[in-house]
Amino acid sequence: MTSPGATPSTPASGEPSDDGSGVHAGAGAVLFDIDGTLVDSNFLHVHAWTQAFADAGHPVDAWRTQRAIGMGSAQLLSELLGDDADRLEDEVKQGHTDRYAQMTPLLRAFGGARDLVQAVSDRGAVVVLATSAPPDELERLRAVLDLDDTLDAITGAEDVEAAKPEPDLVQVALEKAGCPAASSVFVGDSRWDVVAAARAGVPCVGLLSGGTSAADLTEAGAVAVYDDVAALLADLDASPLAVTWRGSTA
Repeated sequence: MTSPGATPSTPASGEPSDDGSGVHAGAGAVLFDIDGTLVDSNFLHVHAWTQAFADAGHPVDAWRTQRAIGMGSAQLLSELLGDDADRLEDEVKQGHTDRYAQMTPLLRAFGGARDLVQAVSDRGAVVVLATSAPPDELERLRAVLDLDDTLDAITGAEDVEAAKPEPDLVQVALEKAGCPAASSVFVGDSRWDVVAAARAGVPCVGLLSGGTSAADLTEAGAVAVYDDVAALLADLDASPLAVTWRGSTA
């Protein structure tokens, strides 16, 4: 059962607890991607990368950049720059960092993002922000979300060697949550989220808010697709996330 905004698919003092002890006994975990899922930032990244590519003398069409958003930066650069990736990597990464930082005032949480995370926590699930964002970007995203008191753990770039679509990020998030894959769910907005979650044995609910189509998310293996966090919140107790607080036999 889904809401009108959902399309089912087929087949730190002050830091959140991250000791992997499983803060909510018997509960599963909901692992939330941030960019494009909870925070409206994907198209800022597209603009920053597109400008950085142009500045480095290697223009890339914005639509190609958008389809690579969600990958780790190394994977993204390899995908979009090909044989020039090694030569231009440092210049383009710095260009992206500088241009994205200039757009920080445009970052905003999606409507319903805070309410969704709070509702999941209130139902007893372990809540993890699962991202490989570098420290400076993660700091901005956490400030925009203002949810640290609700979270049980957060991952960052320093936690993983290989970013999405490799499963490392999801596996680390599960370790920090202290929960098994079978009772956990990932929420993301890109096909790379879906693929990484699947490789870690975790079902993924896809959102359209990051710019990836329902068809792409479903093809990648998303177990359900919703318009955005507000649509997921409206259908929360009937959504795949419910397994994290009701148990796998619910």
